Amino acid sequence: MFIDQVKIHAKAGKGGEGIVAWRREKYVPAGGPAGGDGGRGGNVYLIVDSNYNTLIHFKYKRKFIAENGENGKRRRQHGADGKSLYIPVPPGTVVKDAESQKVIADLKENDEVFLLAKGGRGGRGNSQFTTSVRQAPNFAEGGTFGQEMDVVLELKLLADVGLIGFPNVGKSTLITMVSGARPKIANYHFTTLIPSLGVIELSGERSFVMADIPGLIEGAHEGVGLGHAFLRHVERTKILVHIVDVSGSEGRDPYEDYLKIQEELVKYNDKLATRKQIIVANKIDLLHDEESFEKFKAKFDKEQPIFEVSAISKTGLNELTEYIWKMIQEVGDVEPIFEVEPQEIRIDKEETYTIIKENGIFVIEGKKIEQILNSTNFEDLESSRFFQRRLRELGIIDELKDRGVKEGETINVCGYLFDFVF
Repeated sequence: MFIDQVKIHAKAGKGGEGIVAWRREKYVPAGGPAGGDGGRGGNVYLIVDSNYNTLIHFKYKRKFIAENGENGKRRRQHGADGKSLYIPVPPGTVVKDAESQKVIADLKENDEVFLLAKGGRGGRGNSQFTTSVRQAPNFAEGGTFGQEMDVVLELKLLADVGLIGFPNVGKSTLITMVSGARPKIANYHFTTLIPSLGVIELSGERSFVMADIPGLIEGAHEGVGLGHAFLRHVERTKILVHIVDVSGSEGRDPYEDYLKIQEELVKYNDKLATRKQIIVANKIDLLHDEESFEKFKAKFDKEQPIFEVSAISKTGLNELTEYIWKMIQEVGDVEPIFEVEPQEIRIDKEETYTIIKENGIFVIEGKKIEQILNSTNFEDLESSRFFQRRLRELGIIDELKDRGVKEGETINVCGYLFDFVF
């Protein structure tokens, strides 16, 4: 089975908790703070693996969670970092933010690594909070949460040449004859339901990769028929080989077919329509109307290369592949169809906390607030003051005042109830 698009959820590991601990040695009856820091949570990475050529391994597993960091230990020992998670993807995988649909990575090279979700920072142990006026801090810091995100993985084939054309014009036969590819071939529409890659080897250790793309119909740019499954895989190609059936065996006009596919390319992406094209007049051995074929050729600019071939009998294929190789060298690198936008790793106010009023009580929630609560020992005066100071620094106190909170009013902070004091 060929799968070329999938949505996955990635969650990095949470940082380990810093701990409260004290030196307890034989000749040190009143040792100082010795709580260690928590370890960092594991990251989630995507790594390109050329052993994969489809996204089928995501069929049954769509959620990926990295390991949490270990809590700190006594004697100021640091907790172990969480193990990072590496998710293999095939070359040619494009990563999109599921919400915005912006492209955040284009992974093409084998062993290329992309950081998808960053692990949380480990919390500080109580030994880190010692100051000249605070000699015995009785609190530690909780670890921060790892990043979470939903992304869409799309496989866009890495090929030098893309074969385009209506169904049943001979694309599969052609790639079979010039390469080692073995797509399914039969005399009915949409035999090719998945893209197929073939390596064409020429003399002198020359070679290029050709992609046999599923046939195109009107409305493909809107996803009709095989639609985007077709168009996605021609985005990377340097050259488009446009195959038309000049024999009329399907009862269609070859020039009308050509125009319809050109229109679909333009509607999908106008950059794609500017790719260099070679027109291949296939099934030339079945041509009975020479006059109509001459009219077909006359409709093109004289500089537009048109090759007369018979894929089934291999007529004209050597000349075609040699010309394709020459054009690939002349074209070189092509302008990308899509733009990669850097992934923004940020924590803004909306992600830090939310304040709503339910049944007359202000409710404050958020992962950042949970982390601060986990760091607080409310039986310790210094720890309680630290908690209040962090709420002020985050702007929560000022926002509550702006929203009309009254002194002594009950505030719900992540399930804990407090009396508000100015």
